[in-house]
Amino acid sequence: MSSTAPSRPKIAKAKRTFHIVASRFNAQYVDGLVDHAMNELRALAPDANISLHCVPGAFEIPVVVRELAARNKTDAVIACGVILQGETNHAQNLSRSVTDALQRIAVEHAVPVINVVLSFDNEGQARARCLENQINRGTEAARAAVEIANVLADLRRS
Repeated sequence: MSSTAPSRPKIAKAKRTFHIVASRFNAQYVDGLVDHAMNELRALAPDANISLHCVPGAFEIPVVVRELAARNKTDAVIACGVILQGETNHAQNLSRSVTDALQRIAVEHAVPVINVVLSFDNEGQARARCLENQINRGTEAARAAVEIANVLADLRRS
């Protein structure tokens, strides 16, 4: 993983719609991702409509993302969750399942899905990437969402 966030894309001048689907499990870390993503979206797309949808856990994120993508009324969806490794391999299975589902939804519906359902070995890693500013994955997700929304809007106009 990189140690710094990618540079900011250009400010979106067009009205955009972004949805964030966030797990309530491991809430302190997910809330950090969501807060950073919302702040960055507001800075990069000041006129955007931003909606937050909360679900119980990471496993429930894809079904809500699919519903939003199927409506075809969003420029991008940001999926936020935190999975901490326990004593079994459940975390890896969950991470892979969610990642595969999100990618499938994005491709099938031609809607960008920014996957910020993150797996960590420990809480120190989660804290650094979800609560702090230097490498916050929520900030990165918002930048990716705005950039891909701009790219797709350009492609769809031509």
